[in-house]
Formats: sequence, C-alpha cells, structure tokens
Amino acid sequence: MRLITVAGPPSCGKTSVLLRTCAALKKKGVACAVIKFDCLQTRDNLAYHDADIPATAVLSGGLCPDHFFATNLEETFEWAKNTGAECCVIETAGLCNRCSPHLRGALGLCVIDNLMGIDAPQKIGPMLKLADLVLVTKGDLVSQAEREVYRHRIRQMNSRAIIRHINGLTGQGCQELATVLAMAPDIVSVTDMRLRFAMPAAVCSYCLSETRIGSRYQKGNVKKAEFGDAHVV
Repeated sequence: MRLITVAGPPSCGKTSVLLRTCAALKKKGVACAVIKFDCLQTRDNLAYHDADIPATAVLSGGLCPDHFFATNLEETFEWAKNTGAECCVIETAGLCNRCSPHLRGALGLCVIDNLMGIDAPQKIGPMLKLADLVLVTKGDLVSQAEREVYRHRIRQMNSRAIIRHINGLTGQGCQELATVLAMAPDIVSVTDMRLRFAMPAAVCSYCLSETRIGSRYQKGNVKKAEFGDAHVV
C-alpha cells in the first residue's frame, strides 16, 4: 500500500487539495483511504465521506498530537489496509511546527499557503524542511512577484523538494498530484520504519498535568529563557 503523510498549518487548504486529489485517484482506479489527525475537533472526515472516500478522524485530546500520531501509526496503517485501500493518506493538522510526521521511505508532503506571511517557511520547521513535495495554495490571491519571493523562501528552507502551486477549489494541479501519489513507494508495514526527525524532548511537570506556576513545581526537562537587555527609547 502506498503511504503518504500530508502536513501543514491549520486552514492552509490541505483537505480541499486532498479531496480533489483522492477523487482523481479514484478515477484512475486507485482506491484510497484518509486518516485525519487533529487535536480537539474536526469535521473534515465528513467531507471525505460526502465524496465517497473512506475516511476517519482521530483526536489527540489532552495528549501531545505529535506523540499521539507516532504511537498510533501501526493501527492507522492497518485501518487503511482493512478498507481495501491501495493508497493510505494521513492528513495532520495538529502537529506543532517543531515536529514532522514524515517517515523515511514514504512520500512526505507539506502544504503551505501564500497568505501566511513571508517568513512562514522559516517558522514551519522540519515538516517543510524534510518534505519531498511542497504544495503552495492560495497563489491566486497574491501577485506573481509575491509568489516568486515566497517560492524563493521555501527553496531556502528545502533545497531538494519539488515545489508546486495548487488550488483545491478549482482543482488546478490536483490531477498531477494524484499521478505522483499513485507512484509513491509501496509499503508493506510501518513497523520498524523511522521518523525523519526526532521529536523535541519535552518531559516536564506540565506534560504530566501540572497546572501551578513556579520553579518549585517544575521538574524534568525544564529550559529557562535568556532575556536580553531591555531597549529603552
């Protein structure tokens, strides 16, 4: 089964792009299934159901979404297998910008939109830096010059990825993306596969439900900030 991870900030257009792309895959005779990882709430799985695409949504709730994703990957893969899918697409919106869901040996996509600000590619971190394919949405809402500058900023962060402009509303670029997904590496099992990026260490009192403020309540991996001199005008 092909396995594709699709990551990107909330509201950048991931689901719109994937709806069009999965529909194009169906027309090619490739059955796909989508698993949406989110934190607290999502209705994106209903949009896939309306498009007659097998889909489910899982919520991390009070857990770190990144760790929740990694600890449920085997079950996710088996769920997609049981639907009869030839292509398993994992859409992640709950990941923080420090992490990346992409796996070594599987196709990794990052979706980013043109309206996020010129410095967004630098802020997004490893989910963009380690992607094989970077999809840029909302290009129709900015000028050609802005698109070019944004593309340059993405290239500065990831020199090897293929960068494509895509539009989930009009379907521009989705047929081509479906062709790429249909040629993704075939994966037999995710067991023993490895993440491309180690998750940041974050085992502290607040990871264990501590709510009180104060150094005496802080244990484990605690990092104190260094503050520079105040600038007085």
